Amino acid sequence: MENTFVMVKPDGVQRGLAGKVISAIEQKGYKLIGLKILKLSSEMAAKHYAEHIGKPFYDKLIEFITSGPVIAMVWEGPDVVQGIRNFMGATNPLEAQPGSLRGMYGLDISHNVIHGSDSVESAKREIGIYFQQEELIEYPRDIEKWIW
Repeated sequence: MENTFVMVKPDGVQRGLAGKVISAIEQKGYKLIGLKILKLSSEMAAKHYAEHIGKPFYDKLIEFITSGPVIAMVWEGPDVVQGIRNFMGATNPLEAQPGSLRGMYGLDISHNVIHGSDSVESAKREIGIYFQQEELIEYPRDIEKWIW
């Protein structure tokens, strides 16, 4: 089983979309094993976006992600990293497929509602920024025998 990190960004929280995002991912069959709401510090945001340090858009990323509360989550499922990436849609909502989360709720490339890890390695790193291992809850669901 694979885990991934997903975040409802400040624009998604401010627009009241967190419940819709969580519900949509659950309906895809993935299992929520960690969730918290928090306001990122500049230090935590810098860890999250470490691969973008030095890029022209870096300061704007930090400013935006620290501008309001976020919902940090860990999801579990087979091939969950790629599955949620596909379901999120293209980073630019104008290029996202209809029915994808960004296609439905994203406004522009900066206000695209959701972040999801882009690889298993990134997922492990990002989960480690936001969660301690004991905060992730493993539990069985009867439906797993049908969908997994």
